Amino acid sequence: MLPGVHVEGWSAALAGAAAIGILNWLVWPVFIRLMLPVTVLTLGLATLVVNGAVILLAARLVGGLEVSNLFDGILLALAMAATNTLLVALLALDDDDVYLHHARISARRYGSTKSDVPGIVFLEIDGLAFDVLRRALRNGEAPTMFDWLDRGTHRMISWETDWSSQTGACQAALLHGSNVNIPAFRWWDRRRNTMVVSNHPKDAEKIEAEHSDKKGLLAFDGASRCNLVSGDAPHSLLTISTVLAKGRTDPIGREYFVFFASPHNFTRTLVLALGHLIQELWYASQQKRTDVRPRIERKWPYPLVRAYATAVQREIQVQVVIGDILAGRPAVYTTFLGYDEVAHHSGIERRDTIGVLAGIDRELERIATAVREAPRPYRLVVLSDHGQSQGATFRQRTGKTLDEIVHELCGIPPPKAPKYQSEAVWSMFGVLTEASAGESLVAKVMRFATSRHRVDDAIVFGRDTRETMRQHRAETRSEPPPEVVVMGSGCLGLIYFPRHPARLTLEQIEALYPKLLPGLRMQAGIGFMLARSEMHGPVVIGPKGTRRLDSDRVEGVDPLAAFGPNAARHVKRGDGFEHVADIMVNGAYDPDSEEVPAMEELVGSHGGLGGTQARPFVLFPADWEAPDSDIVGAEEMHRWMRRWLAECGHTGFAKTLPATPPAAAPSSGREAESVAPAPDQRSSGPTARS
Repeated sequence: MLPGVHVEGWSAALAGAAAIGILNWLVWPVFIRLMLPVTVLTLGLATLVVNGAVILLAARLVGGLEVSNLFDGILLALAMAATNTLLVALLALDDDDVYLHHARISARRYGSTKSDVPGIVFLEIDGLAFDVLRRALRNGEAPTMFDWLDRGTHRMISWETDWSSQTGACQAALLHGSNVNIPAFRWWDRRRNTMVVSNHPKDAEKIEAEHSDKKGLLAFDGASRCNLVSGDAPHSLLTISTVLAKGRTDPIGREYFVFFASPHNFTRTLVLALGHLIQELWYASQQKRTDVRPRIERKWPYPLVRAYATAVQREIQVQVVIGDILAGRPAVYTTFLGYDEVAHHSGIERRDTIGVLAGIDRELERIATAVREAPRPYRLVVLSDHGQSQGATFRQRTGKTLDEIVHELCGIPPPKAPKYQSEAVWSMFGVLTEASAGESLVAKVMRFATSRHRVDDAIVFGRDTRETMRQHRAETRSEPPPEVVVMGSGCLGLIYFPRHPARLTLEQIEALYPKLLPGLRMQAGIGFMLARSEMHGPVVIGPKGTRRLDSDRVEGVDPLAAFGPNAARHVKRGDGFEHVADIMVNGAYDPDSEEVPAMEELVGSHGGLGGTQARPFVLFPADWEAPDSDIVGAEEMHRWMRRWLAECGHTGFAKTLPATPPAAAPSSGREAESVAPAPDQRSSGPTARS
């Protein structure tokens, strides 16, 4: 298959394989020690070159093995990795030892903490709703989690998010205990007169600073891996809020070592990424061929983004988390982005989306296997920060975007449509941004080389994205802010009038833009709007009625009736946020189909009320105390997580907890649904101490 490679027989093949193995054994430790920064900064490409060089050198030493040049050596390295990966999958071989071997090396090199106090690993599956997971368990798509539930080592319950059902608000609350003043994934900050985007590194850094009390979920020697905020963890990697951290003399050291310590890892990961890229192209074409609806155009660079989220980042984070376990970290929190990213573009339960979930489930088993070798017992918790709801987009339903409709009703020419990047894209940017944040020579060279691709010190690829960010930044804006700014956060729309220093009242909006509210009220894709009246306080406006939240008076049809018994509570809380929009718009919700329209071009979305987006899950050890009523709000979920840490013996949390469980939120009228076997089926504890 490779014209530049020739092997004269089995003896030459065996000798060549032995030579490659011996050379890797001799060369790789030296290479990693000297070239790790370059390896990380090139996203592993240096590893591929060294692999090719090792093969080329082996061919010079072994008779009967010919490799023409370095390029052919690289191709052979990729072919070997592809063949190995395929055989492992076809023969159902266990390659956990590959992960464990290099994590053991890292643990020996940097030491580990022995303790009888159980550590806790929080494994977040971003965007996975309770109902979606329950069906996947029933259909055999998540066998690892099903096994834990079936053996009685774990149980699973649902909980309810706040109005803003998206990662920025949910993770701030889960990891820091507060999501006050976070109305959506992106919003307008009136005090700073600028746009804020939760997954932009500088904004994430500021969000964490405003919500942290320095006693977050991971404050006591914990580790944050691939998250939006850090939970005050002293050990942080690929966490958006810390990639710009100053004073880091060696930002690309031990955390990356676990992954790059293997010459096999990068080539294997690259092969997996290519496989996921091909899968994406195949499934996208199949949706078009069979006219699956709703669907969106899945254009480049999304296939690359998907490959990164479902293969590259997942491989790195699993290796690093296993390293944390073997190092004995007391608490670890990591976020798997792949399901959320694919569900946005494919749909929340489409075949390729569930396939990604199945892949994450396999990684959970790999992590549970590593627990057996840990220097302390570990308990595993799997949870989601929010779910997703599906539906045709707002533009597909109405023929126009919310931005276009608002500008038209206000009599203002619409601006160029902004282009925002997904969480996975920012995680990709985060690797390079984090690597260039220190004071080493390599970091300084990296900053110089990427100076034209930066916004607020973060590396941002894509001219349109950079221009959109700069256009709304007060520091770089040469003109006054736009008269009206419309932002989308899943099915939530935010309408601001930035030239006014304070939030406009309902009466002021009606006077300045008399066509706006009546025109929006007629749109089929809008479920309700929130505005603040001078006379009546917060008012929810629906197609056929209004609801005054202070007096709870309803005129006509209650616009919140379809959104659940806690909808008024969530919306009223959001109205009190400093950064709430002049008009908050929530997409329509169909209880029969459970569909909502996204204000962005996404099939699966989250960010507001309606459907499974507000109903995530938590799967936790069955012998832990559980709430006797619904958990409502991510802040309450945080209190339960702290309580579990305290019950396991983490004294830093015991000092901050009340003696009794936190007060349960008002019940939604239904019992918290759980998945667990009958009591007589439960064992005393799971194997692997997980």
